[in-house]
Amino acid sequence: MNIRLLVGAAALLGLAACGTPTAGTATPTPVAQQQDVPVAAAVQVPAGQKLVGKYQATGVQTYSCQGNAWKGLEPTATLVDKDNKPIIIHSRGPVWISTVDGSAVEATPVDGAKNDVKNAVPELLLKTKAARGDGLFGKVSYVQRLATEGGVAPAGGCKAGAQTSVAYKALYTFYAPAN
Repeated sequence: MNIRLLVGAAALLGLAACGTPTAGTATPTPVAQQQDVPVAAAVQVPAGQKLVGKYQATGVQTYSCQGNAWKGLEPTATLVDKDNKPIIIHSRGPVWISTVDGSAVEATPVDGAKNDVKNAVPELLLKTKAARGDGLFGKVSYVQRLATEGGVAPAGGCKAGAQTSVAYKALYTFYAPAN
């Protein structure tokens, strides 16, 4: 595992833990100040799902140089609750981990479920690959990455082995089966 990823995740966990109630005493609340955003048909969640959380993310998309071209390596982001308190860590997998209850979800992009956004990473629909815990992410079946800003790989060539990180923002929504 990448040592930089471990250090970054540990730092995010430390930041998120500051002032965080112990597990079981708080339930993460969906972002209230975020207006509903239009959702492209390509990234719509299938029928039979219910929204369980909506959180704003700020972080970076990290790229590595392979064959003189930038290739996506990993995201690193912090998602915040309605009070702007960091409660979720997002990293390679992609995976999202609740710092409130320890639950986690790993997802994979749904084939063809992508909406290109000018000057930003695309909006995506992802399907759960694995979930852990009984908390926020325990029953999550789908994740949407919406309202993306930034995070696009640099243009032009690069030197093999180089890495770069590009700031991005997104709105992540999490869905579970309605039944």
